[in-house]
Amino acid sequence: MLVRRRRPRHVPPPCPFGGEPPPAPPAEAGGGSPPKTNAVVAVLAFAGIVVSLMQTLVIPIVPELPKLLDAPASDTAWAVTATLLAAAVATPVMGRLGDMYGKRRMLLVSVVLLVGGSVVCALSDVLVPMIVGRVLQGLASGVIPLGISIMRDELPAERLGSATALMSASLGIGGALGLPAAALIADNFDWHVLFWTSAGMGVVALVCVLLFVPESRVRTGGRFDLVGGIGMAAGLVCLLLGISKGADWGWASGTTLGLSVAAVVILSAWGWWELRTEQPLVDLRTTARRQVLVTNLASIAVGFAMFAMSLVIPQLLQLPAQTGYGLGKSMLVAGLCMAPSGLVMMATAPVSAAISRAKGPKVTLMIGVLIVAAGYGLNIALMSEVWHFVLVACVIGAGVGFGYGSMPALIMSAVPASETAAANSLNTLMRSLGTSTASAVAGVILAQMTTNLGGYALPSENAFKVVLAVGAGAALLAFVVASFIPRQGSATAGKPVAEAAAEPAGATAK
Repeated sequence: MLVRRRRPRHVPPPCPFGGEPPPAPPAEAGGGSPPKTNAVVAVLAFAGIVVSLMQTLVIPIVPELPKLLDAPASDTAWAVTATLLAAAVATPVMGRLGDMYGKRRMLLVSVVLLVGGSVVCALSDVLVPMIVGRVLQGLASGVIPLGISIMRDELPAERLGSATALMSASLGIGGALGLPAAALIADNFDWHVLFWTSAGMGVVALVCVLLFVPESRVRTGGRFDLVGGIGMAAGLVCLLLGISKGADWGWASGTTLGLSVAAVVILSAWGWWELRTEQPLVDLRTTARRQVLVTNLASIAVGFAMFAMSLVIPQLLQLPAQTGYGLGKSMLVAGLCMAPSGLVMMATAPVSAAISRAKGPKVTLMIGVLIVAAGYGLNIALMSEVWHFVLVACVIGAGVGFGYGSMPALIMSAVPASETAAANSLNTLMRSLGTSTASAVAGVILAQMTTNLGGYALPSENAFKVVLAVGAGAALLAFVVASFIPRQGSATAGKPVAEAAAEPAGATAK
């Protein structure tokens, strides 16, 4: 009698960050081998960089938008604000939808929105279509947390650390590389070419995702929390609108104060709802875990510290040399000085992963923010030559690369695989909240501390030094906050999350 031997059950490798192990990669249709790891990482990182380019895409043409769109400057500013608000709303929503209905599916939806928004902007010559297009571009911001989540589900343990570090850092890489590229296009071509270029890059990303990125089988199932989605969207819009437009409307104006009060009331009610509904948009109990909560708080400070550099260095490079501290360079030169920081962020991804494996992601984060603080201190002392700013941008970029690279590791080691996209989306939102706050704070400082040149009020040298000092302070605050993250030791030493295992597709709750 023949006895059939049972094939050994596949046991997926442990998550290198101490969290729940990723499931075995699903085979491709037709029984083929899983997609190549390098292709998946490259495609997802490229998609993240393309989406992050949207944040700096219009910066070179912001001063010209009133003339280009035949609208007041106060109205054309919505071309920037609308993208910020849309990104804040879409990031956690897309993350939750990815956990429920498929991360690759939502990734494709996000990239399609990016392409559609770019085409709308490219065809625009008036304000309203431009704002609509920029909103659509902002809705694509969920690409980065979705990409991190796909990596957790599909990559082998030995590749996960460096890959997620690169994906997380793409938020800064795209911004740093996008400024000189956008300035180059704006200086030499019609401004519509900016958006045709972004549409073309989006199409390339879309095709690559279709060809190389698999769909994850890890799903949560259940129903989408529509009430929670509407409440969170309303609260975030009120909060970020007050922060981003407060300087224009007046911080003590009825509009700004009203939005602030509305944000507190709406978000409080939203939190009450999320704690009581069976299938919340954001699981606040998971978010309240010490490691997740402290990491998200540190993310706000890191986002603030990163963006302060983007506000100060380009302005100092472009201010007239007659001020005694400006260097009188063009937007293109200013962008080229910032570009190396993006390359440094890219290069630090594997280093960040190696430190996280050896010492734990908490240590990586703390090292990163100390480097950022040192970079700001260096900038206060070195402000007179172009190479000074290139050096400072690279130092701060290295620190941001460490910080951003460690955050997905900290989040993933504290949440089950079925909640990875939603948790990373919330973390990305916290960084965006930090950058929005940095813009508002720096704007107030630079507007209040001015000097006169030819009848025009320009930010003074001391104003820039104060902003740099505040950036350093934010980095040091992130260091203090990060010190409260539970110590894990090496990245492989953590214990699995005490949660139910994620359900594969096809076994979701009915």
